[in-house]
Amino acid sequence: MRRGAVALAMGGVLLLTAACNDGGDGNKGGGDAAATAGAGGTDAPAPGQSSAAPKTSAAVLTVEPKDGAQDVAPTNALNVSVAGGTLTTVEVTDKEGKPVAGAISADGTGWKPSAPLTVGMAYKVNAQAKDAEGLVAASTTSFTTLTPEKKVSTNDNITDNATYGVGMIVSVVFNKDVKNKDAVVKGISFETSNGTEVKGHWFGSRRLDFRPSEYWKPGTKVTIKYRLKNVEVAPGVYGDVDKDEPFTIGRSQVSTADSASHQMTVVRDGQSHTVPVTLGDEKNPSWNGVMVISSKEKVTRMNSQTVGLGGEYDIPDVPHAMRLTTSGTFVHGNYWANPFGKTNASHGCISMQDTKEGSDASVAGKFFNDSMIGDVVKVVNSKEKTVSPDNGLSGWNINWANW
Repeated sequence: MRRGAVALAMGGVLLLTAACNDGGDGNKGGGDAAATAGAGGTDAPAPGQSSAAPKTSAAVLTVEPKDGAQDVAPTNALNVSVAGGTLTTVEVTDKEGKPVAGAISADGTGWKPSAPLTVGMAYKVNAQAKDAEGLVAASTTSFTTLTPEKKVSTNDNITDNATYGVGMIVSVVFNKDVKNKDAVVKGISFETSNGTEVKGHWFGSRRLDFRPSEYWKPGTKVTIKYRLKNVEVAPGVYGDVDKDEPFTIGRSQVSTADSASHQMTVVRDGQSHTVPVTLGDEKNPSWNGVMVISSKEKVTRMNSQTVGLGGEYDIPDVPHAMRLTTSGTFVHGNYWANPFGKTNASHGCISMQDTKEGSDASVAGKFFNDSMIGDVVKVVNSKEKTVSPDNGLSGWNINWANW
């Protein structure tokens, strides 16, 4: 007796078992089990057998990319679909056997991965479907994603596990123009301990800033999740980073400098005090609006030529300097004059009493030591316009609806 094996047909799989009689001569020709004659070597089918051709599934599977494809894009290239039936199983694994997440559509006719594939990776696709009669169609294919020749570098202003003020804005800068902005935004997500929503806003094609709708709540724990290695940021150019960056929001400190009264009110965790300051003079008024401390220097040099003011000043040892804008606005100590609380005498900065050496006991020294990157400094009643939202971390000057 011979056993028939699995018969495979294009578009379907059918299991067929048949028994054959060797006709007394050993059935030297062997022959296909389904076509072998019954007992006595006649052409009539043996009892219990049928001469009908095996049925194949009406379900027709299509897998893109084609079997053996190379240099496949990691996004929008993998699709499994079926006509004349419904998908029952789709399994996609990489060369390490790691499964690719995805879901069959509600109507059962399609499947797509839920995230971009990994670049430079080999994948195998096993798919099955069935038709209305329950007959199964199966497909097994493989392909390899491309290895990027060009990448964009990604840098931000966050240090792992650092603590920032409630006004902190995460600013991400790319070294090449980003064309697929929506894809990049989807590749950067924020996980927060209290469910705070964070959104991104583009300034041009190389800078993407993130913030919540209002100042962060003190104590919020935040993790930035970068998943950009498999994102095509521009034609033929891919991201360079997949990593998590955790940071924490510290206590709340929001300071408001009034150009009219020459006073700055500092509100820290609900407690407030006021210190005398001087702001920009009539010729060089300070920016109005919300700014954020982006860096701190115990001592720094300030040269008017670097901010387009010619040779008006060059001070090599400005104490307790905290940057507010990229255009050169600082909160800093001042030892060379005493206009605090009386008049506005600066070239646009907010300054307060200090010593030449930068005393920790001075007004400026105490404010410096009590401040952190991410603290808010707001200027009101100045004759100047509102600071541009891309000048430093000044994005709080855009309302949430337009962010």
